[in-house]
Amino acid sequence: MKAPVLRCLFGLLICVFALASENSAQDKPLKKINWGVTSLSGGNWIPWIAKEAKIYEKHGLDVQLILLRGSGQTSAALLGGSIFASPVALPTVMLADLSGADLINVAHTVPGVQTKMLVKPEIKRVEDLRGKRIATSSLGSLGDFLFKYILRKNGLDPNREITWLSIGTPPERLQALFSGVVDATEASYPYDLQGERKGFRVLFDARKEVVYPSMSIVTRRKSIVEDRDTVMRMVKAHVEGIAYFRNNKDFAIRVLSKQLKINDRETLENSYDTYKQDFIPVPYPIMKGLEATYDYVAQTRPEIRGRNLRSLWTQALSPSWIRAASLKSGMSRNKA
Repeated sequence: MKAPVLRCLFGLLICVFALASENSAQDKPLKKINWGVTSLSGGNWIPWIAKEAKIYEKHGLDVQLILLRGSGQTSAALLGGSIFASPVALPTVMLADLSGADLINVAHTVPGVQTKMLVKPEIKRVEDLRGKRIATSSLGSLGDFLFKYILRKNGLDPNREITWLSIGTPPERLQALFSGVVDATEASYPYDLQGERKGFRVLFDARKEVVYPSMSIVTRRKSIVEDRDTVMRMVKAHVEGIAYFRNNKDFAIRVLSKQLKINDRETLENSYDTYKQDFIPVPYPIMKGLEATYDYVAQTRPEIRGRNLRSLWTQALSPSWIRAASLKSGMSRNKA
């Protein structure tokens, strides 16, 4: 057989082996994990983005998104092993830690709670709330606590100078404001926007007043020790999901529309603009300015005051590593 023919055959064999090797790598099974979605809201946007854009698959993960009800059910599912990671409210992580559980924060996606104080037009300052009636979802709820914390910070006694009314759903609270039953109400998006369209005004935005990190990535210390690689890949996918969200507006809006079954373009656009401000480009675990969180937990577990909170954040994934992952995803170049 002539040399040119041999060379062609040899080259063909190399291509065949290369393709076989590439297909073998692609056929490597994805690691299956469950991620807990805590509510049908824009706060859970990033896992939906990472799923729809196949970012999890890119990082070797087959992620199933499972809808759960709040941090209590979610923390129980984490500790029971039915989910691998999920957002869990920081107070729940603190309380679990006090009880001997091994929940741990890997990152925080949002630095504050998405809720506002919507008031009658004549109320211009926080002091104008003295003697007024304020609607909240329930006494002792997170919104109730946050607003009382903000009022105390501004010199009011929320227990003596304010009348609080527990009114169940956001539409019911908004209607109570419209009808004059209350002078102010707790309102998250899109109900704050609906109120503003009717001439009411936002007195303050809780996420700008109080450091109260949310939409975290929480897993177990056991997972950090026994399956650190999967945790690393999960966080990389999450960081990349934030970058993808910020750089692909139309795709992000389609994903939210699908998940929440909302077709109103103005609502979707406003949701995008709101969460683009809220999602932290480089999602370090938040460890400073947590006085409100301490106060919230100390109401039932005062011993939290003596606890070293650094035990609640993983040391296996350092802030410098998270920043490196963010730089790779282009977050530092796309903060706008």
